[in-house]
Amino acid sequence: MTTPLPRPGHARTAAEFVALLRVAKTRSGLSYRTLEREARKAGDHLPVSTMANALGRGSLPRPEVVAALVRACGGDPAAVREWLAAHEVLARREGAPRTEAVARPSPESWDPLAAGGAEEDAGGDRWPLTPWLLPADPALFVGREEELDTACRMLDRPGPGPSVVLVTGPAGVGKTALAVRAGHQLAPRFPDGQLYADLRGFDAEPAEPFTVLGAFLRALGVRGGAVPSDMTDRVHLYRTLLAQRRTLIVLDNAADALQVGDLLPNGARCAVMVTSRTTLADMSGHRLPLGVFDSATGLTLLREMLGTDRTAEDAGSARSIVDTCGGLPLAVWVAGARLAARPHWPLRKVARALADEQRRLDELAVGHIAVRASLDLSYQGMTPATQHALGLLALMPTADFGVWALAALLGVDLVEAEKVLDDLVEVHLVGVRAVGTTGIRYQLHDLVRVLARERASGELRRQERAEALTRLLCAALHLADRAADTLSVDFQGVSQSDLVSWRLSPGDTEQLLAAPLAWFTEERQFLIQVVDQALDRSEVAPAAGLATTLTTLFQVGGHFDDWERLQKRSLKAATHVGDRRSASQLHRCLGELTTILDRYPEALDHFEQALLLAEGLGPSYRASATAGLAYVHRLLGQYEAAVRCFEEAAELARKAGNVNCLVYATTGIGVIALEHGRVPAAMERFTEGLRVSRSGGYRPGEAQALRCLGQSHRALGAYAPAAESFRLAAAISTELGDRLGATHATCWLGDILVRQGSLHEGRRMLARSLWTYREFGNIWGEAAALNALAEAQLSAGRPEHARRRAEAAVRLWRDIGARTWLATGLDTLAEAHALGGDHDAAARTREAAAAARRGAVALPSGAGSADG
Repeated sequence: MTTPLPRPGHARTAAEFVALLRVAKTRSGLSYRTLEREARKAGDHLPVSTMANALGRGSLPRPEVVAALVRACGGDPAAVREWLAAHEVLARREGAPRTEAVARPSPESWDPLAAGGAEEDAGGDRWPLTPWLLPADPALFVGREEELDTACRMLDRPGPGPSVVLVTGPAGVGKTALAVRAGHQLAPRFPDGQLYADLRGFDAEPAEPFTVLGAFLRALGVRGGAVPSDMTDRVHLYRTLLAQRRTLIVLDNAADALQVGDLLPNGARCAVMVTSRTTLADMSGHRLPLGVFDSATGLTLLREMLGTDRTAEDAGSARSIVDTCGGLPLAVWVAGARLAARPHWPLRKVARALADEQRRLDELAVGHIAVRASLDLSYQGMTPATQHALGLLALMPTADFGVWALAALLGVDLVEAEKVLDDLVEVHLVGVRAVGTTGIRYQLHDLVRVLARERASGELRRQERAEALTRLLCAALHLADRAADTLSVDFQGVSQSDLVSWRLSPGDTEQLLAAPLAWFTEERQFLIQVVDQALDRSEVAPAAGLATTLTTLFQVGGHFDDWERLQKRSLKAATHVGDRRSASQLHRCLGELTTILDRYPEALDHFEQALLLAEGLGPSYRASATAGLAYVHRLLGQYEAAVRCFEEAAELARKAGNVNCLVYATTGIGVIALEHGRVPAAMERFTEGLRVSRSGGYRPGEAQALRCLGQSHRALGAYAPAAESFRLAAAISTELGDRLGATHATCWLGDILVRQGSLHEGRRMLARSLWTYREFGNIWGEAAALNALAEAQLSAGRPEHARRRAEAAVRLWRDIGARTWLATGLDTLAEAHALGGDHDAAARTREAAAAARRGAVALPSGAGSADG
């Protein structure tokens, strides 16, 4: 039985009316997407964004929106009339319905100096950075000059809303090339940047608008921790940021209007180009259908690939190739690629081969079926071994891959895999996507994947497919584990090697991981999708092991969305199958993430769960979880618990031989001593941490110990050795690719420079640090930088500027519950009040600082000494 809708007559205000609409939506049990479809069935136009706006504000929606929403929720005509009548009564009572603007972000969320003052950033530029996400301009672009000119004119045409161009046509007709070329030509007309996303609309797993919006928001300058977790909030923030900007958005390979709707901006100065194999009949915009080439244009494409002399030598055969291919760019490209790879072949050889398959090649003129026939011809011409490889490649979770992935699928070494790829590249069934730092990245054309998947399902046994994917997962886990161990950023200290049943040879592994951070960066998305695919196939333990190992990449690169989503999914799977080891590690990693994001209650829960599950697993599991728990206790000012946990973690780390965790715990105890003014005891701990780090080759620990020694020198007023320690720490972190660690060092170095009298340079360094903290969503660091900027303003005799910065730092430290540092910020604020002549406010603020210090749990007697 359908749940009855609420009665709108009870609403006395617009806000109450909207609240009842939300109740109606909840009672319907339907999602926004489903409501949109139900509205379409009833002949109504009710986009998701319209519903979200209507239900998320306090003013009356338009009556047509109310009617459509009530109908979509199951309301009959009588219910619709009742809701419209109530709407009319409220509209008369409250006057004309208001249009409420989406709240714009606070200036403080963008300007590192927004608390007042005029410090410069690192290069004189202001946040946010301008995004330029388009792929490289295609080197080979033939036959679309007229369409290109049309697209550029339509995209640059002023109007009441954003200009929208819809590029449609069959696969392989050149839609992406046209969109990318247009974007590059229009770059000067869109000074606020270009956003680009491949929506993979016809992939087995299309890109989710939620994920795309997250990437766009980060590109537009929203720090990782500030990207909203709710879809509606992401849409609102995205459209707000673009409302006044002149930005081009390219949405490539869209499945339909539903996939695109939430990615469209509302700013009249923006423009959008959407490419799709469908007609996008339910979208508004200027339509630009692409057809096949005429003979002359096809010959131009072939000439560009093979050279003028070679095609002129046998013009008849060249024309025959183009005509037989039906002018479809992809088909001409395949034929040209085969000839380009074999310069000794005469053109008539390929012309005759194509003519022998006249029936299939004639079908090329009709679009998609023709493309399939052309690819089938190429497939039949390959050796059985190459056909087998292509079928295995189609099993991968993504079309973009490195040579090691094929090596794993085939169970061969890199040299053998490269030979197979060379054969596939020759006929353009596999393309060279890019030449990265760690090697060539290849890409399967989506239509080739369709063909290869069909072949694989018929020609590969289920067990054979499963074994190949298991080898791929194990190779990914082995490489990621080795790379993480080489980078030595994490302090968990648990190898995943026992989960690996197949791996590349030591020589191949060394070759791939010559630059481990570069390898990690280039393979990040591929590795994530390997985890997801393995979880879909219920290979939980190695999938969870890979998700755990990726913590290093996520931490260094600040990929917090990926980190949280992937490890939460892995944790759910591990918990479901009762895998305590995996669940313990994942809880520990998520505890680290939530600590970085200053979500301390969550972090405590994760570390406690990790400890509970680690019982009986060995000291390494307990050591890292206990150390993480200690760190959070310290941040919360719970010093007795923090010291106890750090000391326990240090003892467990010694038993396990976990140098990383031992250094982490040792320096943690020293930091607590330093925060209580016991500088000599703290320095003894930091010196020990530095010694152990250097002897064990633990570079991140060395950087951490140097930062802590710099803080100790700073506390003693020894600014020269403090500056040297911070510089060394920053250099190590930069070398490791750890931007956040480097920022911790440069922030305090900026503070030291101010104290040494280099006000301008010090303030610039602090401003740069503030940018980075906001980019990473590190609230504690942001507060520290603001407080240091406040002290810099005090040194310059500018109490009002200092007050605003100190107030901002105090708000942040109060929000995250860092009581000791809250007291520090209040001390700075009190000085600003006193320097400004407001002595009553200064006295009240000093009292608040004292109360904050009393609120922190005191350090027990004797703790923080140099024992252990």
